[in-house]
Amino acid sequence: MSETKETKGVTINVMGREFRVAAPGGEERQLVASVDYLNKKMREIRDTGKVVGNERIAIMAALNIAHEYLQLQAGAKPARSGATGADDDLVRRKIDEFEGILEKAVADQEKLF
Repeated sequence: MSETKETKGVTINVMGREFRVAAPGGEERQLVASVDYLNKKMREIRDTGKVVGNERIAIMAALNIAHEYLQLQAGAKPARSGATGADDDLVRRKIDEFEGILEKAVADQEKLF
């Protein structure tokens, strides 16, 4: 027999905004830990003063978290601030490239309103 987990609605807070999300029963703690980690990463980016706006900050945080995940998946330790290497340089250039694309897209959208 397979046991099914009941899905529960959980209210989370990301950078001051509340969201109601579904979480499989028993995984609420992991969800809260994920939200805490995301908020930490977003605050770090916000506090640099280089990225403005929660949407942009969220995208940069997502890119940084994805990079950490891929490093861990490849068996490497995530790079710390200030540490550089060939892969880190490439990822940083790609992130800068994405940031430029994002800023242009957001600026183009702002012109519409």
